[in-house]
Amino acid sequence: MTRALILGGTADASLLAAAIARAGIEAIYSYGGRTRAPADQPLPTRIGGFGGVSGLADTIRSEGITHVIDATHPFAAEMSRNAVEACAETDTPLIALERAPWTGMSGDNWIEVADVNAAVAALPEAPANVFLAIGRQHIAPFASKPQHTYTLRFVDPPEAPLPFAAEMIVSRGPFNLDGELEMMRTRGIAWIVARNSGGDGARAKIDAARLLGLPVVMISRPELPERRRVESVNEVMQWLSHSTRLGA
Repeated sequence: MTRALILGGTADASLLAAAIARAGIEAIYSYGGRTRAPADQPLPTRIGGFGGVSGLADTIRSEGITHVIDATHPFAAEMSRNAVEACAETDTPLIALERAPWTGMSGDNWIEVADVNAAVAALPEAPANVFLAIGRQHIAPFASKPQHTYTLRFVDPPEAPLPFAAEMIVSRGPFNLDGELEMMRTRGIAWIVARNSGGDGARAKIDAARLLGLPVVMISRPELPERRRVESVNEVMQWLSHSTRLGA
């Protein structure tokens, strides 16, 4: 009998959970625990880490998991690496549901960098209004350039003090183009720092930057181990069905 584990936390993961529930497939949805008020799912849900590779492998065994779907954020590199190792250790089929990265279009002014530290270095020395669209766990290095006025946007208010003074927006996406244009104009945003998350839910800020002619410091995705990867819920459902028919 199929019993899937969804490593979730994204909009795509929620769509997958709904499809799996409709199909009557037994599954568990796992949140990493960063969001304090996670959205309800139509499946049994767990919240929190597994305790590394060994903890995830133990969960796969104890819960009778037959298939693992990594539908985490494209930048959740540690969880994705742990999933590859734990599934190899337990001989469990693994697939990644991962949206395609954004690609530059005519009119984009991207400065592509490898990581957050390189993003800090790419910002100008002259003071500027900067929108950091990268998540609160990645903002600390920007304290080394305190001359800028930073705007941050989080799903939840931060529990700990920020490492520098900043304007904060607490809001849950998806965000639309008109709203992003208004936010950037009213706050005088001159630079944007973003991670190449891909997908439609977070793209509006990139489209707004193009229309306003703003530079975007675009952080590339981390390198991950080789694994089976698809870009749609339908492809995951086909994989589950195919694996079940083969007795995997």
